Amino acid sequence: QVYLVESGGGSVQAGESLRLSCAASGINFKIHTMKWHRQAPGKQRELVATINSSGNTNYTDVVAGRFTISRNNAWNRLYLQMNSLKPEDTAVYYCNTHFRGSEYWGRGTQVTVSS
Repeated sequence: QVYLVESGGGSVQAGESLRLSCAASGINFKIHTMKWHRQAPGKQRELVATINSSGNTNYTDVVAGRFTISRNNAWNRLYLQMNSLKPEDTAVYYCNTHFRGSEYWGRGTQVTVSS
């Protein structure tokens, strides 16, 4: 069974930073592309950042230059370093991967940024 468990969310002021973590189990983590998504109240879930097995990364334009996705394959951990946070970054953040034709999600971690 694949499990993804996010942590590290919280309430911060605009301009501050947070580091999210996602602990993965049930998969050979190092070979999987991993993603962070987020869903703000009343909005659709959106892709934030992607990292593949080679460590290549991609970001949605609104977070590029402020967020950094990374992974630690020895610990089966995915990270999202979020700097210069803005109120519009307020959302539930989810990690996600695909495995054997199925998509897996964690339960999410809430990030709230106040102005």
